[in-house]
Amino acid sequence: MTSIKLPYGKEHVSLEIQEERLNAVLVSELHHYKPEVGQTELVKNAMDNPIGSEKLCDLAKGKEKIVIIASDHTRPVPSKIIMPLMLEEIRKGNPEADITILIATGCHRETTKNELVQKFGEEIVNNEKIYIHDCDDDSMLVKLGILPSGGELIINKLAHEADLLVAEGFIEPHFFAGYSGGRKSVLPGIASRQTVLANHCSEFIADPKSRTGILEGNPIHKDMMWASRKANLAYIVNVVINAEKEVIYAVAGDMEKAHAKGCEFLSKLCRVKAVPADITISTNGGYPLDQNIYQAVKGMTAAEVTVKQDGVIIMLAKSNDGHGGDVFYNTFRDEADIKKTLDLFMSRDRNKTEADQWQSQVFIRVLQKARVIYVSDSDDQTVMDFHMIPAKSVEEALKKAEEILGNSKATVTVIPDGVSVMVIE
Repeated sequence: MTSIKLPYGKEHVSLEIQEERLNAVLVSELHHYKPEVGQTELVKNAMDNPIGSEKLCDLAKGKEKIVIIASDHTRPVPSKIIMPLMLEEIRKGNPEADITILIATGCHRETTKNELVQKFGEEIVNNEKIYIHDCDDDSMLVKLGILPSGGELIINKLAHEADLLVAEGFIEPHFFAGYSGGRKSVLPGIASRQTVLANHCSEFIADPKSRTGILEGNPIHKDMMWASRKANLAYIVNVVINAEKEVIYAVAGDMEKAHAKGCEFLSKLCRVKAVPADITISTNGGYPLDQNIYQAVKGMTAAEVTVKQDGVIIMLAKSNDGHGGDVFYNTFRDEADIKKTLDLFMSRDRNKTEADQWQSQVFIRVLQKARVIYVSDSDDQTVMDFHMIPAKSVEEALKKAEEILGNSKATVTVIPDGVSVMVIE
């Protein structure tokens, strides 16, 4: 038997599997990469040597209003390390700067006070100006033009009114934007719901270039780049993290050039070749990305690439925060025929895209390839409403998968962290 640890919430569960059934364990080399210096020094070194940009302290000189875009509670960005260094560097160049930390919630729910403390620490939460973006608050939004896609670019006016706009973030594989980080701080991070919907239209989600690890020719990425330039995003600090959420690499500087350098580093470590199997087991890397079913679709897309057609995906995601969106949930609860739903999405104009349609569209693509057994803390009915099969343990899920396939020796490929790898066919 082989024992494999799988992240689940803030803990791990163990999977015991017969060696002869185990086709492969697909892991990113990120888990083995050991930087020569510590996390803080990595970020500081990146900021001391910005790519394609002046240092942040120099950019801050003479700037009155400075806005730092920060990721929200759904992203494991090590802000306790990054943010103090950014604040220090800004004040080094301009001690009197009026600084606002703008939380990039995209279309997610509001980040709570407790989540802010967990993210930044009490000192920053108690002493810095923090504003949480609301994509539906028209009073705080401003129109900046028309995206290449034809959608309207509308962003938070605090960012638009800033004399200097900068961002922190992290780079990981992204299932339709290619990679996270960089330009995503603006779109979807601080954009209006209308703008996000246009960018995430069915045509773009269906585009074969809108996939993990692809930037060139990716229409979603193109929109995001245009938006970030229009918003004057001048500087970023982005990191790459390992399974323990520790910084192993950092870049700083120009939004495009620094991000590209970070993506290049990540790609070398986390590309893995698909090993087809009857059953593929994946996770969302544990907390914070496995808090709801909505986010768990990301980890499923890694399994999608390597599971055989009509096979079974076992997805582990604690989902202690529920399904992640009423519209997303209702889409699957209210229609038994997912092909009808997909046809409806594809018939919609990009400017008529509805909330969470993109996630539903990708999820339908997964469901069309394989049955999904969902291991979570969610109630069984909710899981079944999503056209999935509920299970409370990986052992129970594996047994159900064998029953579905009618094969107690069905082959298995395991992806311990489905959001940290780029599985390539």
